[in-house]
Amino acid sequence: VQLQASGGGLVQTGGSLRLSCATSGSIGSITSMGWYRQAPGKQRELVARITSREIINYADFVKGRFTISMDNVKNTVYLQMNSLKPEDTAVYYCNVQTYTRLVRSDYWGQGTQVTVSS
Repeated sequence: VQLQASGGGLVQTGGSLRLSCATSGSIGSITSMGWYRQAPGKQRELVARITSREIINYADFVKGRFTISMDNVKNTVYLQMNSLKPEDTAVYYCNVQTYTRLVRSDYWGQGTQVTVSS
């Protein structure tokens, strides 16, 4: 199983980016997909998560600015990021959780850099 994240880059304050994370391989039954981020010197933190039943939760610091969505057919998760701020600068990681044959698994993408200039 592989997760391929893309869409990061350099953007000015107030700009937008759309991250994508595509899965490949025999991933099994997906229970949730999400995005985390890690800024230099800080711990990795949850940005947004969506379950297979489309229950969504966002970190407070992105509410109203970011939107997570999932394509169940393509097993791909997206993160639309609007009104970006310098403090959003971080490496963004996608995460997929599965539950197959009574086994829970956790997969991570390689990360994509998002840099917001002031």
